[in-house]
Amino acid sequence: MSDTLRIALAQLNPHEGQVRHNLANIRRARAEAARQGADLVVTPEFSIAGYPAEDLVRKPAFVAACEEVLAELAADTADGGPGLIVGGPWADGDKLYNGAFLLDGGKIIARRAKHELPNYGVFDDKRVFDQGPAPGPVSFRGFRLGLLICEDWWFPAVAETLAESGAEILLSVNGSPYEVDKHEKRVALAVHRVVETGLPFVFCAQICGQDELVFEGASFVLNPDRSLAVQMPHFAEAVTVTEWTREGEALVCTPQPLAPEPGRLESIYHAMVLGLRDYVRKNGFPGVILGLSGGIDSAISAAVAVDALGAPMVRTFMLPSPYTSQDSLDDAAHCAQLLGISCDSISIEPAMQAFGSALAPVFAGRQADITEENIQSRSRGLILMAISNKLGHMVLTTGNKSEMSVGYATLYGDMCGGYSVLKDVYKTTVFELCHWRNANHPAGALGPAGMVIPERIITKPPSAELRPNQTDQDSLPPYDMLDAILEGLVEGEQSVDALVAGGHDRATVLRVWKLLDRAEYKRRQAPPGVKITPRAFGRDRRYPITNGFTNLIS
Repeated sequence: MSDTLRIALAQLNPHEGQVRHNLANIRRARAEAARQGADLVVTPEFSIAGYPAEDLVRKPAFVAACEEVLAELAADTADGGPGLIVGGPWADGDKLYNGAFLLDGGKIIARRAKHELPNYGVFDDKRVFDQGPAPGPVSFRGFRLGLLICEDWWFPAVAETLAESGAEILLSVNGSPYEVDKHEKRVALAVHRVVETGLPFVFCAQICGQDELVFEGASFVLNPDRSLAVQMPHFAEAVTVTEWTREGEALVCTPQPLAPEPGRLESIYHAMVLGLRDYVRKNGFPGVILGLSGGIDSAISAAVAVDALGAPMVRTFMLPSPYTSQDSLDDAAHCAQLLGISCDSISIEPAMQAFGSALAPVFAGRQADITEENIQSRSRGLILMAISNKLGHMVLTTGNKSEMSVGYATLYGDMCGGYSVLKDVYKTTVFELCHWRNANHPAGALGPAGMVIPERIITKPPSAELRPNQTDQDSLPPYDMLDAILEGLVEGEQSVDALVAGGHDRATVLRVWKLLDRAEYKRRQAPPGVKITPRAFGRDRRYPITNGFTNLIS
């Protein structure tokens, strides 16, 4: 029996459904691991298929394609090189499992099925998979590996079962989505599994953007003494070989230099960049376009787009109305100059006049109101979508979570588009991100270093400029107050009474709650956007549109 084992953790970026692409990715990782002398290569959850595959796994042809790739990878291991742990769908009679497979010597030498199936937030594993039995260890070249599939390690039962049946190490393969501050929670929870079992713990995760979800990687290893032996990078693909030695009855990992932990704003910014980059590239768009208004939301969205895709793939348009200030015109031009992108100007005044003339008979005798404001927004949306249709570039929307929460966004207007990087970012965080990006050049960013968002854009009062002298605070509470209330209502699911007891004004809370409740129909029609918080609109938070509940009771 050998006393040493070299395990490579392959932090990969899969392409959902592109099983041949994923096959090539896994093969490249295995070749790199072999060059580094690895005995075993561990890949993330569902690495053959991409996670979450959702209803793709209901297609027999897709499952068959994954099984073909699995057989090819198993055959690869006949070369005497490293073994492989890969993941994908496992059809067994009328059962379909989320499976993990141990490959060595040209064969599939062990299969394990996910036991704990998450059915909350963004997860619906119970809807598409059958529950696997409680797993036992798998044997690999003289070592007994306790293989867990993501959710299996979030509860103690599976890890304890593996420890009691002779596992020497807990190996967890994961498709765990990014949320701000989630990595710290993962490490803290892994410490519990180590304490409970006395075994070292390995967390191997994917790094990618998949529709609304981002997966940041950040794979890590804890030794039996709970010390952090390995920390792989956040938001970057990597293959890291870990070295294990038996010390008495325990397997111990040789410590390595730890990859740096990004701060809160840095991690949010990287998540926005990765989510947009993968969405655009994996869906084959030649680039993105957006309206650059001279305001803060469009400015940070443009910065993220340039950092994600590079300036040649980003085009912006200033779409002025008679209410657009000279400051906004200048600020949009300055922002585009700093980012190195074009900013063409197309006046919406002719469109406003055309709609006004067409609607005059119907609107006769009625005062101008929000209707005319929405026409401006919808004129801009129509122009951007026309450019998108003609050029093929995707429209990037620029609304933030504060606006989406209270319905301060126009259907078929500023909500037009294919993707939003700010959908789950509150306005107060938008301000923080602008300051952070001006002071930092993110690793891997394709945009310029230094200031990319003019200071006046950050400091001037936010305004939609749909009527003379308009500011957001004409009709909304100050953003620090609004966002605190929204976080209580959305992330905290608190009642009005609970928020009032926490120090907020009752009338203000009631007004915000009513706005939040009434805007559900708009959010149902919003484009996808990067998930940042534990309660992103969409798959995380699903409320009925027709809803008569009164949110007053704690």
